[in-house]
Amino acid sequence: MQAAGVPVTPGYMGADQSEERLAAEAENIGYPVLIKAVAGGGGKGMRRVDRPQDFAELLASCRREAAAAFGDDRVLIERYIANPRHIEVQVFADTLGNYVHLFERDCSLQRRHQKVIEEAPAPGLDAATRALICDAAVKAARAVNYVGAGTIEFIADASEGLREDRIWFMEMNTRLQVEHPVTEAITGEDLVLWQLKVASGEPLPKMQDEIAMNGWAFEARLYAENPAAGYLPSIGRLEHLRLPDTIRVDSGVEQGDEITAFYDPMIAKIVAHGPHREAALSKLAAACAGIEVWPVKSNAGLLARIAVDPDFRAARIDTGFLERHGDSLVATEPSEIAIDTAATLLSRKRMVIPGPRLPDSASPARMTGGCASGSAITSIGGNHARSLRPILSHQVKPRCFSRPAMPGRSACPSPAKSRQVRVPAMARSFRPCPASSFRWMSPTAIVSPRGTAC
Repeated sequence: MQAAGVPVTPGYMGADQSEERLAAEAENIGYPVLIKAVAGGGGKGMRRVDRPQDFAELLASCRREAAAAFGDDRVLIERYIANPRHIEVQVFADTLGNYVHLFERDCSLQRRHQKVIEEAPAPGLDAATRALICDAAVKAARAVNYVGAGTIEFIADASEGLREDRIWFMEMNTRLQVEHPVTEAITGEDLVLWQLKVASGEPLPKMQDEIAMNGWAFEARLYAENPAAGYLPSIGRLEHLRLPDTIRVDSGVEQGDEITAFYDPMIAKIVAHGPHREAALSKLAAACAGIEVWPVKSNAGLLARIAVDPDFRAARIDTGFLERHGDSLVATEPSEIAIDTAATLLSRKRMVIPGPRLPDSASPARMTGGCASGSAITSIGGNHARSLRPILSHQVKPRCFSRPAMPGRSACPSPAKSRQVRVPAMARSFRPCPASSFRWMSPTAIVSPRGTAC
C-alpha cells in the first residue's frame, strides 16, 4: 500500500514475528499501540497495549485468538489512535481495467469493534479530504489488481477534525459489506446488480464522472440482544415482529421465525435516506421507535435513543461513543419494588385511564406488552394500581394486549368472575389482541364482549 501511494498507519508489518522484535517495534512506535492479527477482521485478534510490561501477555492472547479464528497467528503493530473515526470507501473494478469509487461511509458508531449505525457521507469531511481518501482507495484496489466490489477502510484521528494528514489505510474487505445500502441510497445504484454484471465480464455500469452523490443515508443494525443485560444475545421464536414499512428494511427473518445461538443475531437493517443529515436521522429515529420485537429482546430502544442523542445529532462521534454514553443510552428495567411503589403513589392521586373505546386503527404498544392508552399503562392487582409511564415501555401507542395461559393460571377469567385482573409488571407474556373487540367497562380494566379482560 505504501508503494502505491496509500497513506498507512505508522507501525510494523514485518516478517520477523519474534516477541523480542515485536516488543522493540512497539517501543519505537510509542505506547499505546494496537496489536492486530494479520488475517483478522470483525474485531477479532485485536489488543490495545498501554504499557511495555503488559505487551508479552497481550501479544500471547492476541496470537491465540488469531490462530483459533483465522488459522494464522501472525500480527502487526500499529499506533493506537485515541479518538478514531472509521471511514471506509466503496470501490468497484471490472475485468477490463476500470476502477471507480462510490464515495465514503462513516462507520464510527461501534460496540466492541462491531458496527451499530453507519452513515454516508461522513459528517465533517470536506471536499478536499474526500477526494484524497477516495483517490487513495482506488489506488489500493489497483495495487492488487482487484476485481468486483470491495471496501477500503481507513482510520482517522478525529481529535482535531478530519484532516488529510490524519487519515490512514487500515484494511480492505474483499466483498460487499453489510452497510452497502447507505451507499446505494446516496448514489441510486444497485451494487448487487453491479456485482453480477462484473462477474459476467461486462464493464462497470458507470464510470467515475457519471457517479453522483445525493442526500444522506443511515443504516441501523437491529440485533437480537439485550443491552440492559450487557448485550447478551437473545434467542427464541419471534412471536411478534413489526418492522418499519415506510423506509427500506433488509431482513432475513419474519414473524414466526426462530432466532438461534448458531448464527449472527442480526434481525434486520433499517435504512433511512433524506436530503440532508438531519432529515435522514429524523426518519431513522422514528423508524427505530416503531419497531416491535417480542418475546426476543432487541436493541431497538438503544437505536432510537442514539438517533435522538444531542451528541450524535451534532456528529460528535468516534468509535468510543457508545462506551462513553452507555449509561444514558441503555435503559434498565425497573424493579418490581420500584414499579409497585410508583404505582401506589400514583393510584392515591387517582391517576387512572378514563377514555373512549379504543379505535380499530390503534397501533401496538411499543414495549414488551401491556394495556396502553396514550399517556400511561394501567392495570389493577389486589389493592395495587400500576401506572407505567411510557418511559418504562418505550413510547406507548394505544393497543390492548390479552394475557395467554401461564403456568398455574388460566388465560383470562370467565365472565362469571367479575373482578379486576392483575397484569404482570412489564407484561412479558402478552400477545396482541384486536383493539376493535374491546370496550371500556371501568377506568381501570378493559373487557372484551366475551368477558376476556386484559
